[in-house]
Amino acid sequence: MILNRRSMLLLVVDVIIIALSICTSYLLESSGTIPNGQLDQMLIYFIVTAVISGVTMTYFRLYNRLWQYASIEEILAIAASVVWSCVVSHVLMAAIFRERIPLAISLRTMETMLLAIGAIRFGWRVFNKYRRSTSNKRKAIIIGAGDCGVIIAKEIMNNPNAELQIVGFIDDDAMKMRTRVFGIPVLGDRNQIAAVVKSTNAEEIIIAMPSVGKDQVSEIIDLCKATSAKTKIIPGLSDLITGKVSVTSLRDVDVEDLLGREPVRPDLNGIAEYVEHKIVLVTGAGGSIGSELSRQIASFKPKKLLLLGHGENSIYSIEMELRFNYPSLQLETIIADIQDRSRIDEVFRLHNPRVVFHAAAHKHVPLMERNPAEAVKNNVFGTRNVADAADKYQVERFVLISSDKAVNPSSIMGATKRMAEMYIQTLDASSQTKFVAVRFGNVLGSRGSVIPRFREQIMNGGPVTVTHPDMVRYFMTIPEAVQLVIQAGAFAQGGEIFVLDMGAPVKILNLAEDVIRLSGYEPYREIDIAFTGMREGEKLFEELLLNEEEITKTRHNRIFIGHPLMINRGELELQFKRLERAIGEGQQAVRDVIEYVVPMYKVPIAT
Repeated sequence: MILNRRSMLLLVVDVIIIALSICTSYLLESSGTIPNGQLDQMLIYFIVTAVISGVTMTYFRLYNRLWQYASIEEILAIAASVVWSCVVSHVLMAAIFRERIPLAISLRTMETMLLAIGAIRFGWRVFNKYRRSTSNKRKAIIIGAGDCGVIIAKEIMNNPNAELQIVGFIDDDAMKMRTRVFGIPVLGDRNQIAAVVKSTNAEEIIIAMPSVGKDQVSEIIDLCKATSAKTKIIPGLSDLITGKVSVTSLRDVDVEDLLGREPVRPDLNGIAEYVEHKIVLVTGAGGSIGSELSRQIASFKPKKLLLLGHGENSIYSIEMELRFNYPSLQLETIIADIQDRSRIDEVFRLHNPRVVFHAAAHKHVPLMERNPAEAVKNNVFGTRNVADAADKYQVERFVLISSDKAVNPSSIMGATKRMAEMYIQTLDASSQTKFVAVRFGNVLGSRGSVIPRFREQIMNGGPVTVTHPDMVRYFMTIPEAVQLVIQAGAFAQGGEIFVLDMGAPVKILNLAEDVIRLSGYEPYREIDIAFTGMREGEKLFEELLLNEEEITKTRHNRIFIGHPLMINRGELELQFKRLERAIGEGQQAVRDVIEYVVPMYKVPIAT
C-alpha cells in the first residue's frame, strides 16, 4: 500500500499515541517511576505493538478513509484494529520474547489507544463540520425527518462544497419532537413552518416527503408560500426506492405540485390490448405531446412505432432517446408534412399502421390569429389528410389530440381544432375506423407554456407578465395528458370526444404570485407583476364541453365522454371547399368562412 502525505501523518500520530499509551500504562502501574528492569521490556513491547498495529490498521483500512465522513463503521474499524493489535502483542511478548506483560498494563494500553486514536480521527470530523457550518452558507430546513429527509441532510452535511446548512427539521410525528437527527433538531410540525423559518432565518425549504399524496404536498406548499424562503422538493417515492435521492435530485416546486391533484392512472390492461403487437403511428412525434406519446407507447411493446414529423431535429432527438431506452423496439422515423396529401397516403400504404395518434398541429393562439390560413391548412386540411388515409387503409383506431380551446372558440386555433373534431366525427359515421378526439387544457412544461416563462422573468429580475388579473386556466402535466390520450383509444367506440376531470381551474395571477414566492421573493415588492392585456384570440376562461354535448362517465373515474353532435357531412365538405378557395383570397376571407362553419366562434371583446 502506498501512503499519501495525509496517511503518513496519521501513521506518525498513531505511533506517538502507541508510545504514550504504553508509557503512561507503565507509569500508572508503577506509581510514577518505572523500574530499570522494565525499561527494556517497555521498549520491546512498544516496538512489537507499533508493528502489529501498523499491520492491523492497514488491514482495517484506517489510512484509506475520509474521516470528515466518519460514522459507526469507522468506530468499529478502530475498535477491531486496536483490540487485535493489543491482544496479538500481549501474546507475542509472552510466546517469543518470554516477557510477561502485566494484564493491567495491556488493558490500560488498549483503553488509551482506543480513546486517543478515535479522538484524533473524530476530532478531525468535528473540526471540518464546525469549519463548514460557520462558513457563509444559506440556511435551510427540511420538511420530513424520515428516510428521505435524513439522506438529504447527511449528503449536505458531508459535502464540503454544499451551499446549504441544514438548521432544522419539520415533522408531524409527535414522537420526533425535541429530538435530533445527526445533531439537527426537529423544531416543529407543519403548522410551525413559518415560525421556524423566521426563528432560524432559513432561506430555503426542502420538502422531503416523497411518499405522501399530492393533496398533502399541496397543503405543505401553501404553508411554505407564507414564508420568504425558496422552496424545493424531492420528486417522488420511486427515486427513494431506487436509491436516486440526492441533493442533485432536488427541483423547484412546479405547478403540478400546487394543483393538489393525483395524476391520471391508466387502465394498463385495456391499453395493452389495442397497442401491443400493433403498428402504431404518431404524427407530430417531435412535439411536447407527440414525443411523450411515443415514450409511453414504446413501453407497451408495439410491433412497430412510426414517428412522423415535419422538423428533422426534433424527430431525430426522440428517435435517439427511444433507441437508447428501447433497443429492441422496431422504430421507423418519417419526415413528412401532413399538408402533403400524397405523401401521407404513401406513408399509410407502405407502413399500414393499425393505430394512429394525431398530435401534429399548430397550437400557438396569437401566432395563428395573425396567420389564419396556415392554421387552416395544418389543423383542418392536414387532419383531413391523415384521417382520410386512416379511413382508406382501414386503421382500427384514430385518436385526435384536441384542445379545450375548441369549445365555443374565441381564437382561430380553437376554431380550427373544432373543425378537425367535426370532420372526424362525420367520418366516423361511415368508416370502419373508430375515430375519437381528446380534449384537455393547458399542458405544463410544453414549449411556450407559462411556468418556464415566469421563471425566466424572475431570473431576469422581473416583472412577471400576466395578461389579465381575472384570467383562469385548466392545467395538467404532459404525462397525464398523454395517459388520457392513450386511455381514450382503449375506450373508443367511435365518434366520442373524451375530456378529463382536471379539477378546479387555476387563476393565472395567483399562479404567478405562487411561483415568485416559491422562488424566494416577495411579489410586488421584490418581483413586480405587470398586466399586458389579453392577447389576440384569448378569453378569460376555457370550457371543456359544448352546451349541446351530453357528458357521461367512463369506467375511469377521471375520464368523461362528450357524445357526438349531428353534423351534416355533405354540408361540411361543401364548406371545406369554400375554405380552400378562401385561402387563395386572403386572411379575411378565411376568417369569414371559419365564422360560418363554426357558429360558436366569437372573437372576444378586448378588456
